[in-house]
Amino acid sequence: MIEKLFCFRSPGNNPHENIAIEEELLYRTEKNACILYLWQNERSVILGRNQNAWKECRVETLSNDGGMLARRLSGGGAVYHDLGNLNFTFLLRKADYDVKRQTDVVLNAVRSLGINAERNGRNDITFRGRKFSGNAYYETGDYCYHHGTIMIAVDDAAMKKYLRPSAAKLKSKGVDSVESRVISLKEEVPSLTAEKTEEAVLSAFSKEFGNIRPEQIYPEDLDMESLLKRRKKFGSVEWVYGKASGFSDTFSFRGDRGEFYVELSTERGVIREMYVYSDSMDISLPEKMKNELTGVVYGSGKMEEILSRYGKSSKI
Repeated sequence: MIEKLFCFRSPGNNPHENIAIEEELLYRTEKNACILYLWQNERSVILGRNQNAWKECRVETLSNDGGMLARRLSGGGAVYHDLGNLNFTFLLRKADYDVKRQTDVVLNAVRSLGINAERNGRNDITFRGRKFSGNAYYETGDYCYHHGTIMIAVDDAAMKKYLRPSAAKLKSKGVDSVESRVISLKEEVPSLTAEKTEEAVLSAFSKEFGNIRPEQIYPEDLDMESLLKRRKKFGSVEWVYGKASGFSDTFSFRGDRGEFYVELSTERGVIREMYVYSDSMDISLPEKMKNELTGVVYGSGKMEEILSRYGKSSKI
């Protein structure tokens, strides 16, 4: 049962720093407490945990324009961030983790601003059938978080310029472009700002948990030594881009649990090395697929049988 609420507003807009703060807050979450973390990133593309940077983002274009590429801990797809977007993270222990309740905070906040938002499936919050809040989830041991976006006045042209979702993904969503699937809330409320949205979220956060007044966490309250280590990790080439591969074969497919892009090498027809990229919300799936396929004959019935469990329906 939630007995204490805390809130933390990031002082900066660097995505590597902000993702590091998110992880630092995760491990300081007390039992029977919830931390609401509010943050904004400068122009950036944020990859899901297991995604291929070059498949999801026009990396060179983003870099040339002064944007940043980052990778989060949670699964799911790549998203574009700029200062027209407000990010939220609910950090809790597993016993108090409730996706519906946390989502209700966001729903009630935007409804209080005059926007008739709706929950769409497990991961999206929509208005007029278009997404303004994509959500993702992460847990490790007893610690959990639920984070997402609130698109207030995002630059649609930049989003289209930097993201490159696959045609299969767009088709599965029933749209022909990424920007036609999303909406910024200023289209409905032109006077809306990040500050007003933040106030509404904080108010809804308090109301949802019995009008408990959130206690403020300040930057100086964080463990700076620990935070610097996390910042170094999330800003490293190895974390952001993943390891360079020398794989000889590739294939991709979209299943019922997400899109998968597989790189592999074989020896005498047997799979010896592989790497699996995916936008699946389940961050464990790529490693499970890798473990199941290593040692299997490439193109065999056994390989097809394994892949069918991930939703692949036709032969490679």
